[in-house]
Amino acid sequence: MLHKDYINIITSPVNNNFNWFHLINNAHLIVKPYMDDNEHGIFAIRGPARPNPIGMSVTQLIRVEDNKLHIRDIDIIDGTPLLDIKPYVPAFDAIETEKTGWLQKNLHKLKTSTDDGRFIK
Repeated sequence: MLHKDYINIITSPVNNNFNWFHLINNAHLIVKPYMDDNEHGIFAIRGPARPNPIGMSVTQLIRVEDNKLHIRDIDIIDGTPLLDIKPYVPAFDAIETEKTGWLQKNLHKLKTSTDDGRFIK
């Protein structure tokens, strides 16, 4: 829930949301991501067990109801604290790239892949 003073100033329909991964107790520097069988350094993946457990999601704001934001396309566990909201600006946020590192060979899985459950206890 958002403080009532902030509700009327959220106007962007697409936002970058920054979250605190509050259920993470230990950082792991080498991790096997759910879409690959090989281990990678934590800064090469999007996993939550980070030295500074801050996550980011690009979301769509559906509606505001009282002091609750209803959003979609977020990849966090219910109850995860929201640290900040910034508007998504394609000119700043959408950067063309030709390489995506180890993920390149697994990009075809994105449309059908879901979390493998390792972060829910």
